[in-house]
This record gives sequence, structure tokens and C-alpha cells, in this order.
Amino acid sequence: MKNLKVLHQFASQVMLLAGALLLTAVTPASAQVYPDKPIRIIVPYAAGGSTDLTARLIAKSLSTRFGQPVVVENRAGAGGSIGHDVAAKSPADGYTLLFSAAGPLVVTPHTYSKLSYDPVKGFDPVMLVATQPLLLVVNPSLKIQTVDDIVREAKARQGKLNYGSFGNGSAAHLAGESFKTLTKAEMTHVPYKGSSPALAALMAGDIDLMFDVFSTAAPLVQSGRLRPIAITSKERSPLFPAVPTMAEAGVAGFDAGTWFGVLAPSGTSKQIVDRLNQALNATLGEKELRNTLLSQGAIVRGGTPAEFGEFFTTEFNKMGRLVKSAGVKVD
Repeated sequence: MKNLKVLHQFASQVMLLAGALLLTAVTPASAQVYPDKPIRIIVPYAAGGSTDLTARLIAKSLSTRFGQPVVVENRAGAGGSIGHDVAAKSPADGYTLLFSAAGPLVVTPHTYSKLSYDPVKGFDPVMLVATQPLLLVVNPSLKIQTVDDIVREAKARQGKLNYGSFGNGSAAHLAGESFKTLTKAEMTHVPYKGSSPALAALMAGDIDLMFDVFSTAAPLVQSGRLRPIAITSKERSPLFPAVPTMAEAGVAGFDAGTWFGVLAPSGTSKQIVDRLNQALNATLGEKELRNTLLSQGAIVRGGTPAEFGEFFTTEFNKMGRLVKSAGVKVD
């Protein structure tokens, strides 16, 4: 009897061990201990910009939460294509992430005939960090005070009114094209290689108006060197509460701006994506990051990977229609 009892206990232990081994086999080890080594966040832009600054704050927070180094790696060039290509071709193990803006993900695929990465199939959405509206600004020497003034001026000058942007296919360019479509105001697009030269041209009077991101336009508005006409978000900005939205200014249905999000190489396990999403949502509650985003005129978002995926699909399709109707091509 005693031997039978010992044998029974031994068999029970074997079954428990087998069950544990089976559970380990079906649950990726990386998901069980993730993260157990440094994580890199690829930013497809040069260091020092608003995207890079936000990514570094996120990396700092994740490092504290995970107890592992989280480093930002700037891979600028080719309009963001270099960084996206590196991220898309990295192992789908959660140790390489991409922090990017709307342009290379939902606009560039429609303006370039060929890309080295696939923004739809190459990445898994992790979390939408923030959306960022644009400011419609003019040189204060002009008599333009409202959107109606712009439309009247465009008609009076018979298409000679011009607007600048920080590049063909940029958020500023597409905002201008959307404005033309909705208001029937004929304007000429003048692209520049970046926001700074475009703003310099606007202040010099070389162009009449432009849509720009808060991070570069807001200081010039606050110093009186530019006049704000409207904001492209659905609500007014706490930074400029007196500036009307485009809808309030009489342009219903206007939808323009940019956004930032975190993505992982396609095929990353759901357990790791969910772990990252949980940690990233927690970072958005931190004062330093929230204040930085709000100072850029951004609207803090967050949410689930599925919600980001739905948002991404909507934006991708919307930008495709806008690029096609405007006839925007870069190459």
C-alpha cells in the first residue's frame, strides 16, 4: 500500500510538471518575462524636434516602469522612410518600437509610387499618443482678419493668393488643399523644405498664409509676428482661446492636422502589445508628458491597440482620397 501511495504521489507530480511544461510551450517566454533587456524606440526624424522630445519623455517613463533601459534612436532621412524601414524589418519581439507621426504612415504611401516599407502590413498599432491640430496664420501686415477675408482676397486676386507649407504632401500642404476645396478659394501652393523657412517667408511677405503646427507657429503668434485666423481642431485650444475653430469660422467639415503614435513590427505577440499599451497609457497620466503635449497644442489621446488600429485605417483612407483629389505627387 505504501508503495502504491508513493507511486500515486510521484505520478501526480509528473502530471503537474507536464502541465507546467505545456503551459510554457504555448505561452511565449518573451511574453512571460518581457521586458528583460533594453528597448529601443526608433524616431524617423532628427533629434531636437517635437516628435523626438515627446519620444524621449515616453522612453524615460517606460524605463522607470519596466526597470530596463529604453533608448531613443533617431533614424532621420528620406522623409521618414529610413526609420520606418529599419523598424519594419526589426524582429517582432517588442524590443524595437516606432514612434512616428501621420505623414510617413498615412500620407506618404499615397504620394510616393514606391516605398521600402508597408505602413499597413509592416506594423502593429500599439497606442495613439496624441493628435495635433494646425493653426492657420497670416502676416499681421495684411488686412486679413478672418477666413471670410481670405476667401474674398482669393477671389479678388484671381488665384494669385498663395499659401506656404513645409513640403509637398505635408500636413500643411493637404490642409491648404482641403481649404481650397471647401471654400472654393483659388490659391497657389508654395512648398518649402521645412516649417522654419516657410514661416520666414510668411513673415517676410513672400507668401500670404499657411497652416502650421503649434510648436513652431505658437511662439510667433505670441510675439505678434504672426496673426492666427483659425484652428483646425473641433474645439478651441486653451493656448489661444480667442481663436475660432474652422467650423466656427464658417468652414464646416474641415479636418486637418497630424498625430503621433507608437507601433511595433508586424507579428509582435498580443501579450507584449497589451503590456506596452498598458504602460504607455499610464505614461499619459504623468504631468511632465501631458504638459509637454499641451504646450505643443496637442490633444492627449491614449486608448487600446484596436482603437488605434481603427483610427489608423480611417486616416489612411481619408488621406488617400484627399491626395487623389488634390493630385498630390512627390515622385
